[in-house]
Amino acid sequence: MRFLWPELLWTLLALPLLVLFYIAILRRRKKMAMQYAGLATVKAAMSQGQRLRQHLPPLLFLLAFAGMLLAVARPVAVVTLPSQYKTMILAIDVSGSMRANDVKPTRFDAAISAVKAFVNQQPGDTRVGLVSFAGTASMIQLPTTNREDLLDAVSRLQLQYGTAVGSGILVSLKAIFPDAEFDLTSADPGRISSRDQRSSSLDSRAGREKPARDFKPVAPGSYANAAIILLTDGHTTTGPEPVKTAQLAAERGVKVYTIGLGTVEGQIVTADGWSMHTSLDEDALKEISSVTKGEYFYAGTAEDLNRIYKSLNSRIAIERKETETTALFAAVAACLALLSALLSLLWFNRVL
Repeated sequence: MRFLWPELLWTLLALPLLVLFYIAILRRRKKMAMQYAGLATVKAAMSQGQRLRQHLPPLLFLLAFAGMLLAVARPVAVVTLPSQYKTMILAIDVSGSMRANDVKPTRFDAAISAVKAFVNQQPGDTRVGLVSFAGTASMIQLPTTNREDLLDAVSRLQLQYGTAVGSGILVSLKAIFPDAEFDLTSADPGRISSRDQRSSSLDSRAGREKPARDFKPVAPGSYANAAIILLTDGHTTTGPEPVKTAQLAAERGVKVYTIGLGTVEGQIVTADGWSMHTSLDEDALKEISSVTKGEYFYAGTAEDLNRIYKSLNSRIAIERKETETTALFAAVAACLALLSALLSLLWFNRVL
């Protein structure tokens, strides 16, 4: 826990002063009582239960006062809250290396099975989109709540050549922010495209200046309406640099959860008269998830992959975030103060 206004914690020094003030009042009352009765008579008249009743309301009020002073300092804590993700983009690697059978029956078949199970587990109001990427990336299914259309789209996925992880991230971002413009052919996809340059030039001639990027970057991981789940089994061989595209997602606050499928040491895949060696680039996937405040998962078997997608349901449905808890401290303090006053009225017919 931390405090936004820690300098106000000095006000807690008032607590021991209140305790000393309370002790002084008790001594004064005792002296006044002894003027009319002996000390033995006073002790005999007050049982242990009565002593507890005497001190409990002031103790509760002291705790309430402490809670109010802490609330003034604006406490902040990491709390677990239900997420508000209403759009999920599934980016699936369909490169030829997905034919490898180190994940049974094959990487591709295991991925399709796990993705279908994940789709079926989503709440009915969650929109799920599907992006496939190999040498290029394509939007296979726009975000939808229609599970049948989505499952049909998953079943239509076909293996292709190449691996463009960066393109997969960009097309996924485009599905979340349709008005955003990225250059899929550039190693620096964040630069203004030629179409944007022409549009900006036309706007300038019309007397209006159009900025190349008309959005303000936000804190990474702060966008609560959508997230990307990206699965791949290899290295990027073409397209934009993945970490640079991850920076674009981070600037828009979108988390990218990455899943590495297959073995790190790799496998030689043979198909259509050619062979290739494929291995998992875990470092890039870890950096992508780190930059966007997402999380990286490794799946070495089909069982691992299914377990990861199941765990993503709970991880995405519930998220931990830093939240100001001033209202909570104030509410607890108010309840303690009210309880103190009620007990004092009930037992002594006075408020403290």
